[in-house]
Amino acid sequence: MDLLVLPGDGIGPDISAATVEVVTAAMARAGCGTVNFSYADIGFVSLKAHGTTFTDEVFAASRDADGVILGPVSHNDYPPSDKGGLNPSGQLRRRLDLYANIRPARIRPGFTPRCGIPFDLVVVRENTEGFYADRTMFVGTGEVMPTPDLAMAFRKVTRQGSLRIAESAFKLALQRRRKVTAVHKANVLRVSDGLFLECVRQVSAQYPTVEYEEKLIDAMAALLIRDASVFDVIVTTNMFGDILSDEASELSGSLGLAASLNAGAEHGVAQAQHGSAPDIAGKDLANPASLIGSAAMLLAWLGERRSDPTLERAAALIEAALDRVIAVPEHRTRDLGGKLGTKAFTAKVIEALAA
Repeated sequence: MDLLVLPGDGIGPDISAATVEVVTAAMARAGCGTVNFSYADIGFVSLKAHGTTFTDEVFAASRDADGVILGPVSHNDYPPSDKGGLNPSGQLRRRLDLYANIRPARIRPGFTPRCGIPFDLVVVRENTEGFYADRTMFVGTGEVMPTPDLAMAFRKVTRQGSLRIAESAFKLALQRRRKVTAVHKANVLRVSDGLFLECVRQVSAQYPTVEYEEKLIDAMAALLIRDASVFDVIVTTNMFGDILSDEASELSGSLGLAASLNAGAEHGVAQAQHGSAPDIAGKDLANPASLIGSAAMLLAWLGERRSDPTLERAAALIEAALDRVIAVPEHRTRDLGGKLGTKAFTAKVIEALAA
């Protein structure tokens, strides 16, 4: 199996190296076949060397790999796209058609729930449409400025995109507690969110054993804080999913623990939810748990697609090891109130794989 590692910017190289160590150890423990890691530069390193943050060669390597481990990038600090400042994450999502962004959030052992009630939910976020300007137009951007005093943004919602993200949510719910909550703002965005809801309802009718409900986005933001435990699988459009998943991750402990998988029909990319934190890059301070957990999701996804129980076992071993380490306060990284650096935390996770 060939995995491509794109370390990225800031702490990306630090947590990518940690993730490779853990994945290698877990796959050996699970009896998986050989995994070959290859590496390619993106972000500022690529910009300096090639004049762009994301080359066509890196895209081709991503397309040809069995899976990609993507480190965080500092895209807010890149130059304009016409000067080479492409967002590697957005490029991969759009060009590989990674339409599903799967973001779990749960209370890990040893953590006191911030709102008092343990929960375990997954946000299934549409990943290729919505308001995000780099994913709405075939040519150009989804934002325009007709005059210096007027800015406009276009929102893209398609029937195909809505049906397939709904299908992903209901299939996932069958593996969990069989409940799907669709989040929308159709009372105001009557046409775009109206189409989204129409599609989710259509898919819901095909899954009679899955409970289905709908919530307005503003109410949902409040309900997560009140009691997130009543939710199982949340399906929504791109921007709403981005916001809700960050909220849920903070409620569950920290964005430093927030894993995510970008998945399409043919490709999967593991990506931490958090940013590149350049102020602590190279200082052995970064928490690698989010990217390690994301890589576990990638292994599970590959295992299911290939009917390979060893890959699924490797993913389960990583998740269990993270739980064991994080449950002990003194074994956590500093952002979680512990004392360990990136390397020491990684060593603890690898040690816990054998427990």
